[in-house]
Amino acid sequence: MQIKKIFLKPKRDIAVKRFHPWVFSGAVTHLETPIEDGTTVEVYSHGKEYLATGHYQNGSICVRIVSFRQGLLDQDFWNEKLGNAFTYRQSAGLTDRLDTNAFRLVHAEGDGLPGLVIDIYHQTAVIQCHSIGMHLAREKIAAALRQILPDLKIIYDKSRETLPARYAETITNTYLYGNATDDTILEYGNVFAVDWESGQKTGFFLDQRENRHLLSQYASGKTVLNAFCYSGGFSIYALKAGAKQVHSVDVSQKAIDLTEKNVLHNGFSSDQHQAHASDVMQFLKDADPIYDLMIVDPPAFAKNLKKRHNAVQGYKRLNAAAMQKIKTGGYLFTFSCSQVVDQPLFYNTIVAAALEAGRQARVMHHLTQPPDHPVSLFHPEGAYLKGLVLQII
Repeated sequence: MQIKKIFLKPKRDIAVKRFHPWVFSGAVTHLETPIEDGTTVEVYSHGKEYLATGHYQNGSICVRIVSFRQGLLDQDFWNEKLGNAFTYRQSAGLTDRLDTNAFRLVHAEGDGLPGLVIDIYHQTAVIQCHSIGMHLAREKIAAALRQILPDLKIIYDKSRETLPARYAETITNTYLYGNATDDTILEYGNVFAVDWESGQKTGFFLDQRENRHLLSQYASGKTVLNAFCYSGGFSIYALKAGAKQVHSVDVSQKAIDLTEKNVLHNGFSSDQHQAHASDVMQFLKDADPIYDLMIVDPPAFAKNLKKRHNAVQGYKRLNAAAMQKIKTGGYLFTFSCSQVVDQPLFYNTIVAAALEAGRQARVMHHLTQPPDHPVSLFHPEGAYLKGLVLQII
C-alpha cells in the first residue's frame, strides 16, 4: 500500500531538518489526498525532498514524526525502536536492579516515539497512546514488548483517557495480553501498590523516583507534610528514612486510600502517619503544625499556553502558603509538571512566592525527571518536570 504524502511550505522544513518531532498544521502547504486521523504519512519539503515519516492527526500538531529514515512502520520497525529504548534503560542501570523493578520503557519524544508512553511495573507493561496513529499500532507494539521482555505477564492498554474524545469514545481500555491481577512494585526497596486500571496516568508516578530518594537524606527525625500525595510515594520514603511524623494530603479519597494501603505495605502505623482527604490550600490554611519538611507536588496547573498565566499565579499562591507553614531552617521540595511552565519561569514564580510569604530561602538542589524519562536534544519541550529543594531561613 502506497504511503500518503504531506508537503510543507517553502522554508518550513527547517525544524524537521533539525530533528524536531512535530509538524504544525500551519507549515503544511497541501495534502496529496484527504488523510484520515492515524494514517502513516511521509513528510516532504516544498521541493519534494523526503524528510520524515509519522502519524497524521487533524489539529495544531498534524504530524508526529516517528522516523527520519524512509521505510515501512512494520513489525521490524517497532521491534527495533522498543529494543533501542530497552537497551538505553539497560545502560542506565534500570532493568536488572534488585531493589527497583519499575521503570519507564518508552518516553514519547525522548525515545523518538511521540504519542507513546510505556511503563513497566515488574511483569506488567502499561501502554498509553496520546495519538491515534500510535493506538492503531498497539498490536505491533505489544508484539515488540513480548519479544523484548519475554517474562511479561500483562500488557494493558490504558489509552482512552489520553486520546482525542472523538476517537476515545470508540474504544475501551483493555488487556492486550494476560489478565487483571493485583501487583506491587519495588522502588529502592520500598513497596508500592500500582492501580493501572483506575489510578492516575499509568498507575504510578515513576518520574519522581530519584527525587523521592533524595528526600531520604533530609527526613530523619522530621515532621513532614506531603501535599498532593497521590499514592504516598514521598510519604513512604520519609517514613523509611526515620521521619518523626508524616501527614499526607490529597483531595481524592481514592488517593488517600491508596496511600494508607502503601503505608501498611511498608510496615508503618497510624502513630507515625496521618492521611487527610482535603483540599491542599484549605489544609495549609487550617493546619496547626509548622513542619520541618514539606513536599508540594501538584498536578499540572496548565495544559496549554492560554492557561499559563493562571497556572503561574496558582503556583505562587500555593508555595507562599506552604512557606508560611515551614519552620526556620526547614526544607521545601516543590515541583511543577506543567510543560508550558519552563524552568526559568518556575524559578521566578518561587521567588515571587517567597517574597509574598516574607521568607528568605537558599536553593539546595535543582530537580528534574530521571534518565528513563529522557529529553531529546531537539525537543526541549520534553523537559516537563521542574523542582527545587529550598531551605527556608
